[in-house]
Amino acid sequence: MRAIPAIDLREGACVQLVGGSYEDERVRVKDPLEALLRWRAFGFRAFHVVDLDAALGRGSNAEAVARLTAHEPGLTFTVGGGVRELERVEALLEGGASAVVVGTRAIEDAAWLADVASRHPGRVVVAADVRGREVVTRGWTAGSGMTVGDVLAALEPLPLGGLLVTAVHKEGQLEGVDLSLMREVVVRSRHRLYASGGVTTLDDLRALASVGAYGAVIGMALYTGRLDARDVALEFAK
Repeated sequence: MRAIPAIDLREGACVQLVGGSYEDERVRVKDPLEALLRWRAFGFRAFHVVDLDAALGRGSNAEAVARLTAHEPGLTFTVGGGVRELERVEALLEGGASAVVVGTRAIEDAAWLADVASRHPGRVVVAADVRGREVVTRGWTAGSGMTVGDVLAALEPLPLGGLLVTAVHKEGQLEGVDLSLMREVVVRSRHRLYASGGVTTLDDLRALASVGAYGAVIGMALYTGRLDARDVALEFAK
């Protein structure tokens, strides 16, 4: 399994929020490239970039995204946040993203997702943001009325690059992962699982690896120093 530092973008900066709440920002790095270079120095080569403003319709960090993905050849970037048009998917792929993460429209518009996935097989990752066991959309502000099982069944036939499953109820709280949720996803889906939400310790990462996660996105624990980046990189940045 691979550990993947998160670079969440808000107003041009790299931030960490608790539970996705704009009112509860705990970390801010003025220049996102500084965050990339910090994690790169430890040996990380894969990164997860999210445009939080675009996800909530509050603006765009497209310039910052472009700077990150074009910075160094050979790095792997999954990029998401407010990606709701085919043109944006293709622009991100052309700009250096290895895969594009689509959430709200992918969950709400099955025909659109099927078209995008067929045009770019293996390079579209669907974000299933889960609170309890309901998938939520629109920057975690709206319920979809679908369970994670409903969504997994709908996505199973598609040529996706993976699923990014975020336990919203764990996000940014440094209280551990929802291992039962992640185990359920691995058992019920053939797609790669990128697990997110609540990673706090090396044991959390080992537990995710043990249930079959392909990758784990880490944010708050790295930025606050709760997790030692050197230890994580030695074990999970290969």
